[in-house]
Amino acid sequence: MVLSPMTAALILVHGEDKTAGVIQLLKRSFDFPRIRVKVWYAPIVLLMPGVMVLSYGLTRLMGSPLPAPQFPILATLAMLATFFVAALAEELGWTGYVLDPLQTRWNALQASLVLGLVWAAWHLVPLLQVHRSTTWIAWQCLNIVAIRVLYVWLYNNAGKNVFVAALFHTMQNVSWMLFPDYGSHYDPRMVGLITAFAAASVTVIWGPRTLARYRNA
Repeated sequence: MVLSPMTAALILVHGEDKTAGVIQLLKRSFDFPRIRVKVWYAPIVLLMPGVMVLSYGLTRLMGSPLPAPQFPILATLAMLATFFVAALAEELGWTGYVLDPLQTRWNALQASLVLGLVWAAWHLVPLLQVHRSTTWIAWQCLNIVAIRVLYVWLYNNAGKNVFVAALFHTMQNVSWMLFPDYGSHYDPRMVGLITAFAAASVTVIWGPRTLARYRNA
């Protein structure tokens, strides 16, 4: 499943620009030198762990029992490596191929929401296959759409490179897997509301047109 966005993008790029286009898209996998303002690494790496820590704290305050968080070092390192490869395959399609044309046609927020809705729909089959309830899926879809706004915000502010999206995607997946014990008590309602608040905040502060103050940060 995670290979399908990249595969589709490579097929389409090859049809448009042949091998040169394919090579150019693949090169975007590690275009991190375009991140000129290094402070953007902070939200890229820390935002999603912060969301999960806040979700954990609020859940505890509401009286719901939660096990103590588990941070197995070797397992976490393995997840970071595995999830990065998977995230790169996804983001070469979602961010590397699809996003910029959407932003050219619409503004950054509209592009985020359109892409987020497609991304949410893309998750429906696997969520149904693991027998998630309709309510669970609805909250998770809110989270998916909202978090895509954060992807675009980071992408536009940090040099418009795919590496940013892949790294942020990696941290997203590792964070929920460690909440608090391999995703055992993950609550999409709590996480979705926090993420939606974060997405709304960056939209208000940075503006919906570009979600960025500096185009070449």
